[in-house]
Amino acid sequence: MLVGTPRERCAMPSTFRNMARGCLIGTAVGDALGAPVEFLSLVQIRARFGPEGLRGLEPWDGHRAGAITDDTQMTLATAAGLADALAEGVDPESAVWARYLAWYQTQRDPAERRAPGRTCLDALAGRVPGSAEDPLNDSKGCGGVMRVAPVGIAFEPGWAFERGAALAALTHGHPSGYLAAGFLADVVSRVAHRRTALYRAIMEAREELLGWEYAEEVLDAVDEAVETAMTNLGEPLTVQHLGEGWVAEEALAIAIACALAHPEDWVDAVLEAVNHDGDSDSTGAITGALMGVVLGVEAVPYAWVQRVERSAEALQTADRLVALVLEDPEARWAEGHPAEEEQL
Repeated sequence: MLVGTPRERCAMPSTFRNMARGCLIGTAVGDALGAPVEFLSLVQIRARFGPEGLRGLEPWDGHRAGAITDDTQMTLATAAGLADALAEGVDPESAVWARYLAWYQTQRDPAERRAPGRTCLDALAGRVPGSAEDPLNDSKGCGGVMRVAPVGIAFEPGWAFERGAALAALTHGHPSGYLAAGFLADVVSRVAHRRTALYRAIMEAREELLGWEYAEEVLDAVDEAVETAMTNLGEPLTVQHLGEGWVAEEALAIAIACALAHPEDWVDAVLEAVNHDGDSDSTGAITGALMGVVLGVEAVPYAWVQRVERSAEALQTADRLVALVLEDPEARWAEGHPAEEEQL
């Protein structure tokens, strides 16, 4: 029996698997929504699509409507690598790095190449992973944070922050580049594993962030994002003062603000996140992933799910990761883990 209004049911996904599916499908659809307007100013977006801006999937750069970018490709690689690590009992960083190297090879194919970030390409070309202790560069581009949401599905709070930061540091060596990623992974983990409300999850992740060195830049961005959302709850946002999303803390801030301002509406949150000056596919992907975990896969419009590229793979990868998390006793935070209600 279904309890509550449709809106209330949407806000309370019933299963861990729904949240994992929402994470990966939300990434793909948010990414595909933002891709046509990346590099456009808000003025240009409204001139092309009307006063409300972009409202649906559109073709971009010779690709069909619903085509994904490197953001989704690398997020799927992250999820697949984490599943490999659980299945094979190996180090997550090594398993994910192997998946990233495989992705790097696909970018030689014009049909697969989707505007990959230069930092990621350069890091992977060297074939030696970086770390926070031994960074490859000083980049804080959003290419680290945009791909780590699945870490919050695979790991418990606390562990998720550490792993998310480590996976971003494979390619992005600036503390803001990997700490923003750790923050996102931790928020996702708190929502998925402990059913923590989004605002509280952000506040708890903030406490985790305070324990890291060089956290000031990300901390300031998070605080500004929360203030922006709380003073405009349910109203259209102006996110320009949060930045354009090209760097990690700005992309994280835009996603947090849009998600908090529209806590029960995946569509409004993600469309808010893509209609701005800047890196619209990355902010759309991060917001889509975050809201997908909060609301579950059913919150993403089915018509968009059907049209988005690699949607079946996203669902299959989410299911594989969830099944492996549930098989690993150490992956559960306590007896009675919400995921145990699943019969997979």
